[in-house]
Amino acid sequence: MDGVDLQVDAGERVAVAGPNGAGKSTLLRMLATLLRPRAGRLTVLGADVADDARSARAGLGYLAHDPLVYLDLTARQNLELYGDLYGIPDRDQRIDDLLEHVDLLARAEDPVRAFSRGMAQRLALARMLLHRPRLLLLDEPHASLDARATALLDRELGAARDDGRAAVIVTHEVERVADVADRLVVLRAGRVVLDESTDGMDARAVRRRYEEAAT
Repeated sequence: MDGVDLQVDAGERVAVAGPNGAGKSTLLRMLATLLRPRAGRLTVLGADVADDARSARAGLGYLAHDPLVYLDLTARQNLELYGDLYGIPDRDQRIDDLLEHVDLLARAEDPVRAFSRGMAQRLALARMLLHRPRLLLLDEPHASLDARATALLDRELGAARDDGRAAVIVTHEVERVADVADRLVVLRAGRVVLDESTDGMDARAVRRRYEEAAT
């Protein structure tokens, strides 16, 4: 990254796009406190990541393009594990509600190894939402979602704005997020080369602005 200056406000949904090697995933991993910036300052949910990454993590929900779930555990056991890590007081009810939300309640006791890729991603979506995060971080989320999970994710991103939750969505498919993103940020060679509102833009306009900035 090279002098990236980016602020995401509560309730804002920001699509981050750019060619391969632009720094998109690096930026997302920094926001997720998985990487520390070598220079500058990074504040996530009011916490300076260099000094207090743990406080920031408590309010983060991360969805990678790989589900990152435990294959030999059941769907319920996966969520129970994360519920315990986050100390969720209404854990069992919250798990049931989310499994129903992602249409996996009937498969709650099945090992994830028996799930399709789309089902595993729906479970990962439930895990991301489990602790009611204030900032959603999504890495190419539509790349491996089935149609049902895509609809769920888009509805969740719409609800996030109303609830005051923020979202940063790294994507190559800017058309897919045109309806849910409030801003388009384009990176090239580690720099922000475009940062503008998508208000009034349709999918074609978003794609055109991306291509103009990225090339």
